[in-house]
Amino acid sequence: QVQLAESGGGLVQAGDSVRLSCVASGRTLGTNSMGWFRQAPGKEREFVAAIGWRDARRSGGTTNLSDSAKGRFTISRDNAGYTVHLQMNSLKPEDTAVYYCAASLTTPPSGLAERYRYWGQGTQVTVSS
Repeated sequence: QVQLAESGGGLVQAGDSVRLSCVASGRTLGTNSMGWFRQAPGKEREFVAAIGWRDARRSGGTTNLSDSAKGRFTISRDNAGYTVHLQMNSLKPEDTAVYYCAASLTTPPSGLAERYRYWGQGTQVTVSS
């Protein structure tokens, strides 16, 4: 089992920045990619960003960003451990959602939720206008 713990959410104003972090623990050896998804009230869970892990150690990180994330969000990871960050800039009210960290045994980093076996509890990000 892999446990995921998110942190960094909160209430911010439009235009602000927030950095989310996710730490994976437990049986992480087989983890090949990690990602972020979000779910707004009344909406389906949607993909935000993902990053490869095993290939990241050789190539510097393969990333996958949703169209809504491109240009504003950046995903990165720490080499020392299974920690992934989501830097979100120029936040908009429509970015308000619960953000979930997820870990996958597959690679390359996917935007499909079904590719992710492990999920965190989520962290709320609220952007006021």
